[in-house]
Amino acid sequence: MFTHTRKLQFNAKPDRPDPLMARRFQEALGGQWGETTGMMSYLSQGWSSTGDPKYKDLLLDTGTEEIGHVEMISTMIGYLLEDAPFAGDDQKDPEKERIMAGMDPEHSLVHGLNASLNNPNGAAWNAGYVTSSGNLVADMRFNVVRESEARLQVSRLYYMTEDEGVRDMLKFLLARETQHQLQFMKAQEELEEKYGLIVPGDMGDIEHKEFTHVLMSFSDGEGSKAFEGQTAKDGQKFTYEEHPEAMGGIPDVKPGDPRLKNNQG
Repeated sequence: MFTHTRKLQFNAKPDRPDPLMARRFQEALGGQWGETTGMMSYLSQGWSSTGDPKYKDLLLDTGTEEIGHVEMISTMIGYLLEDAPFAGDDQKDPEKERIMAGMDPEHSLVHGLNASLNNPNGAAWNAGYVTSSGNLVADMRFNVVRESEARLQVSRLYYMTEDEGVRDMLKFLLARETQHQLQFMKAQEELEEKYGLIVPGDMGDIEHKEFTHVLMSFSDGEGSKAFEGQTAKDGQKFTYEEHPEAMGGIPDVKPGDPRLKNNQG
């Protein structure tokens, strides 16, 4: 069950409108690594978690917090779009022309000067960005990456504005994404200790073990050779093979029905 309070988790009001910044914020809202992806990934992972309740609660706590971040960014975008120009305004005003040229046209055309679940170029957010595999080790690793990418983009947004109101919210998001990275790293470490480093952890006796620690060179560079002889995280040493020979034969697949080839062979 979810409840809602009209108060935001943190301040989300700029010093002044800025439609161009509103467009940039769409990446943090509806982009691949944005808050909507975090919200749906963590909630989905939590709902499917049937193991240790502390991981379930950690995921659901964070996913619920991300709902609040979606609300904050959506609110910020709304403020940034206040009094934004749109088609029908005085087209002879060069400043309005400049702003309109850089705006996300969907902000006015589709959403009535409000936020939307798409990236700055109008590509809609989609559930394909979400990861919820049912394997907590794999999911926690994804979560660290998601928070890292999100924090990277928030840091770039910070340098794209001098508006102190916008920066204040971004400073908060930076701090929370620091916490989320650290908590997911800790959970990952605990789960690796319990279930093993490799996902999934129950296939070791099935795989071809002679290939599990071989660095294979398939390029002109030899940079990966630097790991030769070093110890992997599982305690075994890496070996190195330069330009390995192909081990499979030349394919000779039986042709399909000629009617499916349209006489093209």
